[in-house]
Amino acid sequence: MGNSSNRPAFRWLRGYALDPAVSLSFGSYRFNELTYQVRWEHLETRTQAAGAPSVPTGEYLEIIDLDPASGLVYEPVDLNDPAVLVQDGLEPNVGNPQFHQQMVYAVMMTTIANFEQALGRRLMWSERFVPDPGRARKRGKAVALIPQFVRRLRVYPHALRQGNAFYDPERKALLFGYFQSKPASAKLQLPGQTVFTCLSHDIIAHETTHAILDGVHRRYIDGAHPDTLAFHEAFSDLVALLQHFTFPEVLRGQIAQTRGDLQQQNLLGQLAMEFGQATGSYGSLRDALGQYDKQGHWHLKQPDPSDYQKQIEPHARGGLLVAAIFEAFVTVYQSRVERIRRIATGGSGILPSGAIHPDLVEELASAAARTAAEALRICIRALDYCPPMDLTFGDYLRAIITADSDLVSIDDKGYRVAFVEAFRRRGISAAGVPSMALEDLAYPRHPLGKDNATSEAIAEFLREFAGKVGYLTDREQIFNQTQRFIDGHREDRYSGLHDLIDKLIAGGASAKFHKITGLMFPKDQKTCEKQGIEWGYLSENLASYAVGNIALARRSAPDGRILNHVIVTLAQKRGVTFIKDEGEKWRIHKTKWFVPRDDGTVPGNPGECITFRGGCTLIFDLDDLTLLYAISKPLDDEKRMLLQFDYTNGSLSSAPAMYFGSDSLQAAVGPFAMMHTHVPGKGDCHGC
Repeated sequence: MGNSSNRPAFRWLRGYALDPAVSLSFGSYRFNELTYQVRWEHLETRTQAAGAPSVPTGEYLEIIDLDPASGLVYEPVDLNDPAVLVQDGLEPNVGNPQFHQQMVYAVMMTTIANFEQALGRRLMWSERFVPDPGRARKRGKAVALIPQFVRRLRVYPHALRQGNAFYDPERKALLFGYFQSKPASAKLQLPGQTVFTCLSHDIIAHETTHAILDGVHRRYIDGAHPDTLAFHEAFSDLVALLQHFTFPEVLRGQIAQTRGDLQQQNLLGQLAMEFGQATGSYGSLRDALGQYDKQGHWHLKQPDPSDYQKQIEPHARGGLLVAAIFEAFVTVYQSRVERIRRIATGGSGILPSGAIHPDLVEELASAAARTAAEALRICIRALDYCPPMDLTFGDYLRAIITADSDLVSIDDKGYRVAFVEAFRRRGISAAGVPSMALEDLAYPRHPLGKDNATSEAIAEFLREFAGKVGYLTDREQIFNQTQRFIDGHREDRYSGLHDLIDKLIAGGASAKFHKITGLMFPKDQKTCEKQGIEWGYLSENLASYAVGNIALARRSAPDGRILNHVIVTLAQKRGVTFIKDEGEKWRIHKTKWFVPRDDGTVPGNPGECITFRGGCTLIFDLDDLTLLYAISKPLDDEKRMLLQFDYTNGSLSSAPAMYFGSDSLQAAVGPFAMMHTHVPGKGDCHGC
C-alpha cells in the first residue's frame, strides 16, 4: 500500500449494534448486526518477539488480548488480511476472541471520531506525570513531575473474570470482563451462560468516553461534590445512548415498532441490555425513559423537581442528567417530525392503528438520526465551555447554551429551549444567574478590549501558538509543541504562557488577573504560604499554579462560518483546615491554611483537612485575538470549600468512601466499576 492517496477512506467492520442478547430475540435479531464505518488508518502488526501480541495497534489504541484468569494469550486479529477486508471484517461470533478484538476496536474508533468532529481537533489521552530530576534540583524539591505524552490507550478485551469493565486512569487502559449470567428469570437469559462486556456497544462506548473525558478534563475524576462523579457517569451514558441513533438498521426497526414515538419503551433508550439482565435486572442496566418495578413491569419515568435535591448516589444522580438531555432530544425530534406526520395523515397528525408505511419509517428515522447527531455534537462541544474542576450540572447547562449560541446564531430547531425546559423539570438550575432565561444562562462575553498592553501580550502569544501548532497533524508533535508554549522554549525564541502570566502579575495585573481567572497571587512568599498556597514552583517569585492545557479548536457553523478558538485551562490549589464551632458545626479555620504536600497527605487530622482547587477555562477568539469567555471556579470560594468538605467527609453521602483510597481494581464497586479507583494526590503536579 505504497501511496497513501490510494488508501481507502474507511475500513468496514461488522459488529453488534447493541449486544449479542438482542440477536436472540425474534423481534430484534434482524437489525442488531451492522457494519461500522471506521476511518482508515495504518495498523501495525506486533508479534510476541517484539513485545505484546497486540493487533490492531493504531493511532489511538493498542488491543492486548491477554486473559490472566485462564493464562491464555489469544491470537490477534489481522484486520489487514485481504480475506478479512473483503468481507467487511469477521462475522459476529460470541465464541471468537478475534471478533471480540474487532468489536472493541470498531466501537472505540467510532466514538473517538464523534468526539474529534464535535471538538474540532485531535484527541489526547490524559498525560502521565513522570519525575524530572533536573527540575527537582532547580526548585529544591525531592520530586518534580512533568507531563508525558500517551500515544495509545491499552485495551484488554478479556482482562477480568467478573461482571465489570474499567477505565483505569493510572494505567491508561480499558479492561473488560466476562462472567456467568445470573438472571432474575430464565425467560430473560439462560443462567450460567458467558457474557462478554467487550461485545456490548454501550459498555465499550461508555468506558471509551470515560477515557476521553479524562483527557479533556482530568480533574473531573475527583469527587468534590455530588455532581462531579455523577457527571462522569452521566456523560458516558449519554454518548453511548445517542450513538444508538446513528445506526440506520436498529433505528428503522425501533421506529417501526414504536410507530415513531420514542417515549415508548424501546431499545434505543436503554443501556447494556444483556449486562443488566445477566446481573439480575428485568431489563437493561440503565434506561433513559423508564424503569421496571419488582414485578418486572416497565413504567415511564416522570420527572420530579425534587429529585436533584434528593438523589446523591452518583449513578442515580447522573441518571437525572441523562434523562434531561434525552428528553430534550426527544422534544426536538417530535417537533421536527410534526410536519411529516401531518403529511402522512392528511393533516390530522394522528396515525391510524397498525403498522406505519415503510416510507414514513424512513423519514422518521432520518429525522431521529439528524437530531441525535446534532444533540451529541452539542453535548460534546460544551466540554470546552466548562470549568476545569468542580463541574455542576448547572455549569454544564450553561456550557451547552453558550457553546451552541456561539456556533448557531439562530436556534430554529429549539434545542436550547428544550435543554433548559428538561433541566428545569428535574430541579436542575444554575448558580449565580438571575433566571433560567437563555440570555442569563449564556456566559457573558468578556469585556477585555484590544487597546492595552495586557491584551497585546496575549494576542502576540496566540499568534505564535497558532503559527506553530495550527498546521500540525501528528498528535505527539501537537502535545510536545503545546508543552513548549506552556513552559517556554529558548531555542525557538518564544516565551511560554508561564512567562507571560509572570510578566502580567509583575506588571501590576494581579487584581485583574484574579478577577478574570479566580487564581490567587499574594505579594510575597510568607503571605502566600500563610494562605495555603505553594510559592515559587515554576516561577521563583510567584504563587504556584498550573497550566492544564492549551488547545486549538476549529469548528464549522451551519451558516458557513469557521470558528477558530484557543482554549486555555489554569488551576491552583491550597490546603484548607476546618474546625467545629460552639454549635458543633464545621467552619473554615482561617488561621490554619496549609500548603498541600506533593504526596497528598495533610499536616493535621485527615478528617479536618482538604486540598481545595480553583481555576478557570479561558476561551480566546483566534481571528480577532481577544478573550471571549472566562469561566472560573475561584480559589477563595468558601461556599465550595464547605461543600467539598461536607461531601468528602460523608455529611452529604458516604458513597465517596467506597471510591477512593485504593488503586486495586478489585476495590472498584458497582456495575462497570463506573466509579473508578483513584488515589487523591497520586500523580499530581504542583499547583494543579
